[in-house]
Amino acid sequence: MKQDNEQQRFAFLLDTVMREGHHLRGTRDRLFQQEIDENWVRALEDQPELAERVDAFAARFGRMQDTLGERLVPSLRRQLLEKPGSALDNLNRLEQLGLLRSVNDWMEARNLRNALVHEYMRDPAAFASALNRAGELVELLTDTYNRINAYVIDRFGGSDQQWPPPLA
Repeated sequence: MKQDNEQQRFAFLLDTVMREGHHLRGTRDRLFQQEIDENWVRALEDQPELAERVDAFAARFGRMQDTLGERLVPSLRRQLLEKPGSALDNLNRLEQLGLLRSVNDWMEARNLRNALVHEYMRDPAAFASALNRAGELVELLTDTYNRINAYVIDRFGGSDQQWPPPLA
């Protein structure tokens, strides 16, 4: 019975990450329609709707990363009958399985997440740089989800469980 509950939780988390990724990619696509630089960041004070889009991007970036790294990955390890470890141990295991391209890139994304929250509007050049890099690293998050999703379908595909689709 406990394994059934854990599998349901895992499926729920996988679906949650898929939905978060869908929204994150949409926000990123709308946000990065123009070049983001120091002057663009300074102009945000006069463009509240655009500033809200920046906030939405930062929140969605952080949320997807948190759900993936802190909830989905430990749940995946339990599905594999492994004991989850520290966040770094879990990421290293994901990299070993070929489900994460780079632990270093993941750690960079984690640091960028913090910069998007704490550097916001204090240093426009640093914030523009962090925002642009986070926009690039959205692909790391979606690729990690897609790799986990494909792995799960391949490994557990014979079950009755419905798995969410990959992110385009």
